Formats: sequence, C-alpha cells, structure tokens
Amino acid sequence: MLLTSSLFAQTPKYSNEFMNIGIGGRALGMAGAYTAITNDVYSGYWNPAGLSYASRKPEFALMHAAYFGNIANFDYIGVAIPMDSINHFGVSAIRLGVDDIPNTLDLVGPDGSIDYNRIKSFSTSDYAFLISYSRNLNAKIPGLSVGANAKIIHRNVGPFATAWGFGLDAGAIYKRKGFVYGAMFNDITTTFNAWSFNTETFEKQFIQTGNEIPQNSIEITLPSLTLSIAKNFKISEKFNLLGAVCLKTTTDGRRNTIIQTNLISSDPKAGVEIGYINKLFLRAGVDNFQYYTRDNNKRYLTVRPNLGAGISFLNFTIDYAISPLNFGGAGNALYTHVFSLKFIWDKQMLIQ
Repeated sequence: MLLTSSLFAQTPKYSNEFMNIGIGGRALGMAGAYTAITNDVYSGYWNPAGLSYASRKPEFALMHAAYFGNIANFDYIGVAIPMDSINHFGVSAIRLGVDDIPNTLDLVGPDGSIDYNRIKSFSTSDYAFLISYSRNLNAKIPGLSVGANAKIIHRNVGPFATAWGFGLDAGAIYKRKGFVYGAMFNDITTTFNAWSFNTETFEKQFIQTGNEIPQNSIEITLPSLTLSIAKNFKISEKFNLLGAVCLKTTTDGRRNTIIQTNLISSDPKAGVEIGYINKLFLRAGVDNFQYYTRDNNKRYLTVRPNLGAGISFLNFTIDYAISPLNFGGAGNALYTHVFSLKFIWDKQMLIQ
C-alpha cells in the first residue's frame, strides 16, 4: 500500500474499494441488487433517496461480517431520522479493519541479531462516515424521491500512513405503474484521498532493501453509476415475490467484468426475495460475473451466488446472508456469513 501510493496524484482501480463491499443481510442476500428497492436506514449506503420510504419513526441498524477466516472485520452502524413527512436524515459509519498485524521492521537489529521482543502489532483500518439526506418530491412529480450523501473517508496503515478524503453521492428512486427505478451516482464529484506518510517509521529499512520512499500524495476515486429496476409480484394473500436487477458502471478503466472497455466496465446483479406475510423472507442473487482462464487456456464465465434469509418481529428485523468471496475459477469458495439487525424506535410500543 505504501509503494503504490508514491505518485503525487493518481486514479487507480479499486480506490476506496471497501466502500463496494455492501451492507445489510437483506441486500447482500440479493447480491447487492438493491439500488431501487432500498427503503430503510440502509439507504444511506445503497441509495439515499430510499430514506424517503423509511419508517416515520427513527431507525437504527448494526451489521458485522468477518472475511478471510476472521482476519478482516467489517462493521456498520447507522441511524435514520424523519425530519417531517417529506424529509429524512441519516448517519452511517463503516469500518473495515485488519488488527494485530506483526510489525517486523525492527526484528533484525543493527548487529544482525534477531529479537522477537522487538515485534509490535498494528492495525490497518478503512473508515467511512456518511451524512445522508432525502426528499420526497411526490407532490411535484408523483413517485419520485431524491437524496444525497456527504462522505468522509479516513484510512490508516498503522503508524506508517494516514489518509483523509471527501466526496459526494447522489441518488433517485422513481415509482411508476408497479415498477421501481433507481439510480445511484457514487463519487459524483470524484472522491479525493490525501495520503500522508510517516517515513521516519520505515525509511531506514526501505533504503536498506532498495525500496522507493513514498511521498505524500492524492488518490482519486472516479465516479460510478448504478441503474436498477425492480417489481413486486403478489403471489397470494400471504406470499409475494420481489425481483430486482442492477447494472453498475465504473469509469476507472477496464475491469474483469462481463462488459468491459478501456474506459468503462459494467457489472450486472440480480436478486429475488420471497416474503411470507411480510415476516419471513428467503433471498437469492447472483453477481460478480467474471472471466477466467484455466490451464487449458480456455476462457470461462463464472458467477457468484448469494443466499439469505430474514425475520421481522415487533420492531426488530434480523437478516442473514452467505456469500462466497470467490467462486468457480478462483478455486475453492471462501464463504462469508453476514448478520445485520434493524430496530425501529417506537416509544408507544416500548411503553406498552
């Protein structure tokens, strides 16, 4: 991470990529095909316009997921508060962190001796803080709501480097004739991360090993656009089926996606949810369409499956999702379990 940030200004692929992992068991169980159907506190992440359809009471949410055998921890906390009948406000915080990393820079002393007591641990963490606002424009344009995020990014690599960044997102949701359309513009103004390196902590070892000393730099995250369409089908008095598809387009060059050019790459997603009396839910989705080459030099297309379930009772909603980090051509799948909790603050119910 230190070496790849040595240029003064750059627009690398996967800048702030931790912001693309996704939050919420419901959304992840549907493979992230959530831009059009988000309608609660999680909207601060998926599409701030969805806050307009959240409860008229404050909502709170928590999520935890562990990746790579509990090496990396991903956590989220959010709150959505109605300001009045057409305006909503939300705050979200996200952390992706790897803790207890051994620092072996001083393992070998000046005389060549090895002293394991000199090993100290550090953490590398990525933080995002989102301030969200949505407005329901139904009085002027029936079925339309809009929203925006102001986000602050903070990243640190132990005592070696830190970065601060700022960016804006904008979104819209439009409902018409039983269909729901969603659009989310991430990093619409581009997001700038200003990196600062504490070279005193590693300069000596870098010089000895012939590594380039990184300089303070600016990393830029280019805009991306997600378009989505969804529809809810009533199967019977007790069952309904919700289906959604998304197409996310990035502008940082060619990625390993099903649609790719030297300028943009597009990644489709699709998800379904079967609901029973709006209390019990089963979900499935597919995303991460990628090409890979086997040993026989033939290219194959793989897709990542996702599954999930949820239950709502009183003012609580518990969602679960399971999603492999890799699938198909990348070898044996590594599965991640995601749990999230949502709570609607209803003072009257608590009193009763």
